[in-house]
Order: sequence, then C-alpha cells, then structure tokens
Amino acid sequence: MAENMEFVGRAIATYIQQTLQIPTQFIDDVSWPERERRFDQGEIQVCWICGLPYVWKADQPLAAIELLAAPVMRGERYADRPVYFSDVVVRRDSRFQRFEQLRGASWAYNEPRSHSGCTITRYHLATLGETGDFFGRVVESGAHQVSLRLVLEGAVEASAIDSTVLELELRRHPDLAAQLRILQHLGPSPIPPWLVSTQVPAELRSRLRAVLLQMERDPQGQAILAASGMARFVSVSDRDYDPIRHMAQVADRVSFSPASN
Repeated sequence: MAENMEFVGRAIATYIQQTLQIPTQFIDDVSWPERERRFDQGEIQVCWICGLPYVWKADQPLAAIELLAAPVMRGERYADRPVYFSDVVVRRDSRFQRFEQLRGASWAYNEPRSHSGCTITRYHLATLGETGDFFGRVVESGAHQVSLRLVLEGAVEASAIDSTVLELELRRHPDLAAQLRILQHLGPSPIPPWLVSTQVPAELRSRLRAVLLQMERDPQGQAILAASGMARFVSVSDRDYDPIRHMAQVADRVSFSPASN
C-alpha cells in the first residue's frame, strides 16, 4: 500500500494483537517489494496488497494464499462497496479539460505492478484504441505520492492516483485542493484486499477474518477505520477480482516505455 496508509496497517496489527491476545509485528523497515517477497516466502503471514499482484498470486497452480477481507471506503461514490477509483489529476491551472486532450503530454505512474497507477491507465488507453505512444513522455515515479508531487511541481502534466491515497492526502493537506484538479475518474476497481498465508492454521485464519469484519462494531475499531477513511471491512471472494483480470488482459495491448524522472 501507499506510504500514507502504513499508519492504519500498524494500528490494525496492534488491534489484532489486543483482540486475539497474540503477538503481532508490523513490518515497515524494508521496502514494499521486500515485504511482498517475504510474504511469498511465508516469512510474513498477513499482507494488504494491490488487486493486480493478488490475482497473479491467486492464479498460480499452488497458490498458498487466502482472502481475509477488503475495506469499504467512506464516501458516496464508493456506494458501500469494496471498490476504489484512479483519479486522473492535473494542476489546477492546467490547460487540459478532458483525458483525450492529454495526447503528447507528460505522464507519471507509480510502478508497473500497480493496478491503480499503471494497469488501469493502459486499459483505458486500450479501450480508446490508443497505444503506449499516446503520452509524449512517461515517468515511473515509484509511488503515488511521488507522482502527485511531480504533478504539483509541474515536472509532469498528469497522473492517475489511487483515490484512497489522494483523499487521505487532501485530508492531511487541505491546501492541495486549491492546487489540483481531477480530470477524470477511472474505475471503479475492486479494492486492494487483505490476504493471509495458508501456512497459518485454519482456525487462526478464521479468527483473523472475524476480527476485521467486526471492527466497525467496536469503538476502538471504528476509530481506526475512520482515521483512514474506511467504513468497514467486508468478505470478498476471488471472483470479485475478475474485473482486474479482465482489465489486465486488455491492458496488455498497451505498453509504456518510461523515461528517467
């Protein structure tokens, strides 16, 4: 997840520890690729991950993962569903009024394994009949917040930002609203789920799922959810992520050749 969401991961880990009376450790002293590698190796048991790498892992012949739950975000546009959007942002004073006008513009995406920052943009271009040459320059920034900064600084002209990341940044830094404009919403897409390794005993996996699903009914849990813009956790199934599988397949028609930022 984006760096600005790490605080809620830490808070939920502590909440699980207190509720289930089991020791937990939130891993934040290594990069996200290293954390994902450790999850794949069974060294980390629970992971909150983008829907795209989730389906890649789930579709492996001997997948050793299980869905725990997925968050439902607060806000009318989420319609009480476990979905999110990719908000295409430009500077407030940008000349662009529609996505189609971005032809030849400079664009930043966070990283190629991200659905919200990269795959859905390539999917959208494919549905428009466009190619990876649509943008004049493409920069791989490394993170949504870096992409956002590049847009604000004028280093690139537009980017697709995970709506949950953008909304949290706007709550933390209200002055950003006067500097940015949302050009278009891409999505909705199935929201990043919480996963658990099947190496964890089934009884404990069940208890972990129950803790997440009941957070909204507990005052401490409510406070954690509210701080991150979440309303609650809900159960999800693998088929709920079929839209990402479809979008990824269509997106394969379009590839980016990122330049140095």
